[in-house]
Amino acid sequence: MEKDKVFDAEFYKKINTIRMSMKMKLAAGMNGGRKSNAKGTSVEFSDFREYILGDDIRRIDWNAYGRFDKLFVKLFMEEKEGIFRVFVDSSKSMDFGNENKAVCAERIAGALSYCVLDNADRLYLNVIGNSLTEYKGVTGRQAFHTTLERLAAIEFNGTGSLYETVRRANVKQRGVSIIISDFFTDDLEDILKFLTFNKQEVILIQVLAREEVQPEYEGTINLIDSETSGNMRVTMGTMALDKEYKANYNRFINEIDALARKYRANYIRTISDESIDSVLFNMR
Repeated sequence: MEKDKVFDAEFYKKINTIRMSMKMKLAAGMNGGRKSNAKGTSVEFSDFREYILGDDIRRIDWNAYGRFDKLFVKLFMEEKEGIFRVFVDSSKSMDFGNENKAVCAERIAGALSYCVLDNADRLYLNVIGNSLTEYKGVTGRQAFHTTLERLAAIEFNGTGSLYETVRRANVKQRGVSIIISDFFTDDLEDILKFLTFNKQEVILIQVLAREEVQPEYEGTINLIDSETSGNMRVTMGTMALDKEYKANYNRFINEIDALARKYRANYIRTISDESIDSVLFNMR
């Protein structure tokens, strides 16, 4: 995977195109961290956050500035920032495809991060694989480039249990948890149980390679599991095998869809050669 091509000129063009649409969605339907959509009408004090250029200077808490040498603004109950956690699956299976799944996942995570930060909400980036890399929450546009650097530094070589990694995350505060993965895992239901128990609105974004959805291999080939190194010799191109593959693929997709419905999660599926627009415009 060529890291220098992940966040290219086309990526920046796309995120600027979708900015306003996603900002409206974040402010309305995807606000699991807020108590209300309204802003600036309540006098009930709730919390602080760091000052962002453009904030009303009348809300700066100068006492806090005196103690911490940083600018903070007061938040009131109805304008509390949304809490968004983006989980990126760094399993080895993600590093696959002519149009690499890992690159697609990083771009989706980057675009979502941009929209969250642009909306003055708080972003927690989590990389899940053999272990959990959990970055401190950030807010404001100034944190965007640091977030992209963290995404571009991900090594997709994990072989561990996604659930065992996710459950180490600090998700005690109500919010929206977005998982970007191929979901080649047996413990998705455990992940959903954990997140919903911790008052998360869950969004599942599945990234698959075109070769996984519509395999075009022919002849006898040796299939190797990228994570377990297990292998199987099969003869592709036969009608019976093609039919069996399609049936197994549909079963796999339907099981994820059923789990998403069971736990009231939003499930979005994309192919790695598709534009990130198709994912973000389907979020609700």
